[in-house]
Amino acid sequence: MSTKSILQFVLRCGLLALFAWRAQAAETPAHPPHAAHPRAVKVLVITMFGPEGKAWLDHLGPLQSIKVPGLSPDYPAVQCTRDDVCVLTTGMGHTNAAASVSALVYSGKFDLRKTYFLVSGIAGIDPAQGTLGSAAWARYLVDFGIQWELDAREIPAGWKSGYLGINTRSGDQKPPLDYRTEVFPLNEALVQKAYALSRDVKLTDSPEAAAYRAKYPQAPANQYPTVIQCDTLAGDTWFSGTALGQRARDWTRLLTDGKGVYCTTQQEDNATFEVLKRAEAAGLTDTSRVAVLRSGSDFDRPPPGVTDVDNLLDYQSQGGFLPALANLYLTGSPLVTEIVSHWPQWKNGVPAQ
Repeated sequence: MSTKSILQFVLRCGLLALFAWRAQAAETPAHPPHAAHPRAVKVLVITMFGPEGKAWLDHLGPLQSIKVPGLSPDYPAVQCTRDDVCVLTTGMGHTNAAASVSALVYSGKFDLRKTYFLVSGIAGIDPAQGTLGSAAWARYLVDFGIQWELDAREIPAGWKSGYLGINTRSGDQKPPLDYRTEVFPLNEALVQKAYALSRDVKLTDSPEAAAYRAKYPQAPANQYPTVIQCDTLAGDTWFSGTALGQRARDWTRLLTDGKGVYCTTQQEDNATFEVLKRAEAAGLTDTSRVAVLRSGSDFDRPPPGVTDVDNLLDYQSQGGFLPALANLYLTGSPLVTEIVSHWPQWKNGVPAQ
């Protein structure tokens, strides 16, 4: 064989080897170097800002801090216990929640296929359903932000509000749900198990919260806080007042076909759930293991004699912030303890009994 033929043969072999390598690389998903042994997590508690995370971390330990690229620069690490309970703080609002949960899910550092997710955060609360410090397990997650809006000063005569579903003709018409994130039902079996485990928990209160709730003439607003079941509404815009509060009630009933009852208002939960739902499609999570707990830190509408503006601007003076934080752990920990203590029964799904 001539020298030229040998060179051509070597070149062809090299090219064939390169093509084979590239084809194999295209077919094989890329994994970060740490993905071979991701940490299994039994329960991931998802909080949104520092005080919510602290409400859990103060009761857990010892803790391992695991930094995850892409988390909020304010909360760059996940804290995990020896019992495989981890706490994530995402940062507040839809965008931070989605970015942080995505970063964790796709980091390759955690095995979340069997993980139970507990969203644990404070919220505004409807005085017709609860009070300051009440802890509410949600059955539905409803997005309040995906609507058309008219300035309240310019709404047509006879309209109850300036809001209507996108691509509808009135505020009473259910929208086509084109975004696919407007409403999510949670696993009823998990919701009922969580409620059963925590409904008799004695919650904390504060003198300031007791004094403020006494301004309301009706129960449950003027009663001591308890564990309840009602649904949560997500939207990045804080609102205050009877008219907007009524729209929240109506919107929740509309999107859940009359099954949901509006109770708490927050910013993040539909964004968090959508991330977990997409991860489920990739085989990384299981959304039947998602529970959402929100506690009332302030009322969404004022008592008699207080204006909507004062209710919004002076929300911190209502006294519900500290009890709401404490009651997140008091209400959520029985579920976490039950899962971890009886992991063989929970590993493959919510136990029937």
